[in-house]
Amino acid sequence: MNTETGVFANRTFSVERKTRETQIVASLNLDGTGRSRVDTGIPFLDHMIDQIARHGHMDIELSVKGDLEVDFHHTVEDAGLVFGELVDRCLGDRVGIARFGHFFAPLDESLAHVVIDLSGRPYLVWDLPFERGERVGNMDPDLIMDFFQAVAVASRSTIHGRILYGRNLHHKIEAIFKAFARCLMMAAEIDPRQKSVPSTKGIL
Repeated sequence: MNTETGVFANRTFSVERKTRETQIVASLNLDGTGRSRVDTGIPFLDHMIDQIARHGHMDIELSVKGDLEVDFHHTVEDAGLVFGELVDRCLGDRVGIARFGHFFAPLDESLAHVVIDLSGRPYLVWDLPFERGERVGNMDPDLIMDFFQAVAVASRSTIHGRILYGRNLHHKIEAIFKAFARCLMMAAEIDPRQKSVPSTKGIL
């Protein structure tokens, strides 16, 4: 925020991350229109990140070239780290944000609930009752927790997520991503009544 004019800057950021395991180029516009261009090499993960963009009304570009021949873990975790970093950078000093968000999202028979505090303190509480050995596409659903753990750490946010009930694995996971998207949008929203950092400490 420009403290002299009271006008919030365009909340966009781009990043490149290269390791021996993944090469990532990504950008985020927190105040976008829901556009996405995602290619992680894992179609189901692409579909879920598209849900974040579409239902969070943010623009996401994410290209990941990972060592999928070894395992999907590096790609999923690093995608989460980069997305979390983009959120953190776009939020800047977090002056004026609503800070808290929560959302229930249904998808047919499934219902998910996510709560976010853009607190500056990374923490994840996750309650997703998946059965061992389940697969969605060719992806282990355990990796979904790894993705959100990475997002929580890199975005410096507290995230609580749970699936209340459901039958179809795809539906359960998609519901949690949609709920996350909506409550992130809610927490990152600019509150015109909030002229400083929303914390009694004076910093997030």
